[in-house]
Amino acid sequence: MNNQKFFSCCTSKYRQNGLALMISLILLVVMSLAGIALVRSVDTGVLAAGNLAFRQGATQAGQQGIEMARQWLTDNVALLNNDNPDQGYYANSQNFLDLTGNRTTTTADNVNWDGSGGASTPNCLAGDAQGYTVCYIIHRLCDTSGVALDSGTCTTKDGARGGSSLGAGRQMGTYQEGSWTDTTTFGYYRITIRTEGPRNTVGFLQAFVII
Repeated sequence: MNNQKFFSCCTSKYRQNGLALMISLILLVVMSLAGIALVRSVDTGVLAAGNLAFRQGATQAGQQGIEMARQWLTDNVALLNNDNPDQGYYANSQNFLDLTGNRTTTTADNVNWDGSGGASTPNCLAGDAQGYTVCYIIHRLCDTSGVALDSGTCTTKDGARGGSSLGAGRQMGTYQEGSWTDTTTFGYYRITIRTEGPRNTVGFLQAFVII
């Protein structure tokens, strides 16, 4: 009788110990899964923050490229009626171009940003200390190259016309014609920037300037 009670008591303890072990194993698995999920979440956050930082770096480098392209236009106003492919400049709009390489399936209408070929050649600047390389291509918004801005085939903006009028200074209020200066015609130019940086970061910027 005593042996039976002892056996029943020990069996109950073994069952309790086995149940506690199973619960502990389940909790261990749950905690491991939660730890893995936390690590993946942290890794994803770090990766997203890194990508954002590289994207911002590409944008800043691209803005510097826009300024350099604008400065080139300002320094070469007398030469802007004709193409200058070595400087990434084209005196017509080249509307057929696929500037980012994503609009069409062919590469024949691409800009040769990376040396793989294309219809037009950009001007690529030396890479900076952060590992960003900026290339730009400039288009004058005209139908054809080799024509002046006032040819009627370009998108232009007239400057303010200066001069003076003498008004009605004579007897009987006769109008006296004054002197007027000719208006200055300014052209529109489209600057397209491609920036390539660390971790295969590629960004595009575009700006329109009046020169």
